Amino acid sequence: MRTIKEPEVRKNEILDIANSLFSHKGYDHTSISDILEQAGIAKGTLYYHFKSKEEIMNAIIDRILIGMLDKAKTIAQDGSLTVHEKLLHVVMSLHLDEENEHGVMEHIHTSQNALMHQKQLDALVRGVTPILSSILEEGILQGLFTTSYPYESSEMLLIYSQIAFDQKAISTQAEAERKIAAFICNMERILGAQTGSFSFMAQLFIQG
Repeated sequence: MRTIKEPEVRKNEILDIANSLFSHKGYDHTSISDILEQAGIAKGTLYYHFKSKEEIMNAIIDRILIGMLDKAKTIAQDGSLTVHEKLLHVVMSLHLDEENEHGVMEHIHTSQNALMHQKQLDALVRGVTPILSSILEEGILQGLFTTSYPYESSEMLLIYSQIAFDQKAISTQAEAERKIAAFICNMERILGAQTGSFSFMAQLFIQG
């Protein structure tokens, strides 16, 4: 007997299966037939939700971005964290899971998908900047930061972190450590924070 599922449940099931296939086989080597076989559904059911494989990938990216925004909001509202910890955890939460989202990473880093990558970055920065800015304003009230531009500073830090810590931009551990040190140094300057107040971030970035 055929199982009838709610549209949103079926849609997310398709996205889960497609994401897994993209991660293991690669986007280019995964066919619509592969997705249909794994999902155990008819072609018409899939096309009811998505018109193409590209649309499935776009939906996966959108879902990841929504998840990142939700994480950032939860962190910003966590009263058990210090301002420094909130800032660190928000920045660390904004990177793709290399193991579970490997297919997405490969897809958006191809030259033909440069525009998609830029749109993904723009959407992330637009969504997270107000959240990060609220954390910086909290730090300003506490006398931890002296910047007069919390919103613009948040925007700069987000763009910097997304580009500098892109997995494709780091080739060695030594390079990663230098980028982390530079990021912390420049962040303290941008925010007008006390020198060394973010030094605890270095090891956590490496572990994360």
